[in-house]
Amino acid sequence: MPPQEQAELWMALRDRMHVDWHELTLQEKKAAYWIAFGPHGPRSLPPPGEGWRIFNLTMLGVGVSFVIFLLIRTQARPAPGTMNKEYQEMTNEYLKAQNTEPISGVSSEGYKGKGQVQSGPKQKTKD
Repeated sequence: MPPQEQAELWMALRDRMHVDWHELTLQEKKAAYWIAFGPHGPRSLPPPGEGWRIFNLTMLGVGVSFVIFLLIRTQARPAPGTMNKEYQEMTNEYLKAQNTEPISGVSSEGYKGKGQVQSGPKQKTKD
């Protein structure tokens, strides 16, 4: 139906809806319902393939951000000297000697946690 006819039909139906709804015919009620809640405008169905397009663009964004992450990571400095198991174990011993957090921390009686240890052993450098 051409847009001009659609507009005319909609205007006539809009004027007709101002009267008592019991006076409308069944076909007018159905048309009014379709205009109000039909699959057009913001309620229209998505075009075919839109889900795949969104998925592909999302994956492209994730891939680009991963490449940027890798580029930044390759330019980063090495981990600091304190990020090795030996240093962190020495930090635990120092905290025990200072009686730091005697209620629930490393110095507490029967403590079974790892304390400050969060890294693996120190890696040997090739000189």
